[in-house]
Amino acid sequence: MSAHPGGPATAAPGPGPRRFRRPGRIVTVVASCLAVLAAAAVVGVRALGHEPAVTLLANWTGDDETHFREAVIKPFERKYGIHVDYQGSNAESQVLGADAEAGTPPDVVVLTGPGELAEYARQKQLVPLDGLVRRADFGPSWATPLTDGHVYWFPLKADLKSIVWYPADLSRQELKDAVHRPAAWCVGMGSGATSGWPGTDWIEDLLLQRYGPAVYQRWAGGGLPWTSPQVKWAWKTWRDLMRADGDQDLVRLALKTPYQSASDPVAARPRGCTLEHQASFIRGRPAWQRADGRYVPSAELLLGTAPRAWEVSGDLVSLLHDTPQARKLIRYLASADAQRAWNEGESGFSVHTGVPPAADGSGSAWHRSLARTLRDGNAKHCFDASDAMPPVVRDAFAEAAIEFLAHPDRRDRLLGSLDTLGRTGGLTWLPSVCDRT
Repeated sequence: MSAHPGGPATAAPGPGPRRFRRPGRIVTVVASCLAVLAAAAVVGVRALGHEPAVTLLANWTGDDETHFREAVIKPFERKYGIHVDYQGSNAESQVLGADAEAGTPPDVVVLTGPGELAEYARQKQLVPLDGLVRRADFGPSWATPLTDGHVYWFPLKADLKSIVWYPADLSRQELKDAVHRPAAWCVGMGSGATSGWPGTDWIEDLLLQRYGPAVYQRWAGGGLPWTSPQVKWAWKTWRDLMRADGDQDLVRLALKTPYQSASDPVAARPRGCTLEHQASFIRGRPAWQRADGRYVPSAELLLGTAPRAWEVSGDLVSLLHDTPQARKLIRYLASADAQRAWNEGESGFSVHTGVPPAADGSGSAWHRSLARTLRDGNAKHCFDASDAMPPVVRDAFAEAAIEFLAHPDRRDRLLGSLDTLGRTGGLTWLPSVCDRT
């Protein structure tokens, strides 16, 4: 599962067994209020009629929003004379759901979850992008055709997972020694309503590296039971690395720490944790900047093997309200120029085939290396499994990761519940999450 940028959040276990549930009442109420305001803004923008306008909802806030406005939105507005009414929200899924239900969806949305977008497509709330986006500009794991043959999304920004970050001054021997020392791992499970996703990333990556993309594909598509030996192995291995059945102080720290703050001890004096299993975006955090963070493939460090495939994630653009202005924005966001804007300044990565991965040698070595791996046509890439799952399964997976970390003896019960949930009728599963198996 991918992160939703925002303020600090905590994820702490309850005193007893927890049932899978939707986000809490407070989050729902706040999101509903935001949705009402957003819907009013959408109606207002469309009613003014003084200038062509398009509404856009995404999860970028803070510095990410500033960069998006300056590097992407303003050039579009200058070129086409179309105003972009942008809303950035940390409760994006809830806001979008309420807007769609009220019949006032934004024209364009950027989401991290293809599973969530596939559900909107099944409900006929997304507009096919045929004729607006060239599939050849993006790999099959990024612009995935659904069973109806249409493509409904494409990535504006991509991230590489299946990596572990460490300080540049850590020797190779120190790096190897730290792997099986739980206190060396920087772990934060907090992320507001999406708390738990850093744990799902661990489990997904372990399964992918140990058993390969074919098994990963079956599981992410609902075809491999959660109670299978392969999936059980991934949960057990994560437990052992975290020493979740032993050091409760470390467990409590991980559960209470927001994912954005997990790496803070890397830059502390004396230094705390030294390893972080996290996607490429985390390199922008101040602690990793100060520590001159480097990365190593997770398979190499955890299993002593070459990567079987690379787990990836992305911010995916979809069209909900078909207007001439929205179609222009879609074409622009899918262009090499807009995509290149994310690559510049080490602010992100593009997988557009027309954007060379820092071929001119600009940028940091780590950034160029990550860009090349994301664009490597000979490598196998698999989309984040939880992001690709139906939203109800994705959310339950994240909650299960939290409960398992606090109570690892409940693994079999949790996995059995996930199996039962996954067999629920009416769920939309993606036909593919890997570019090659």
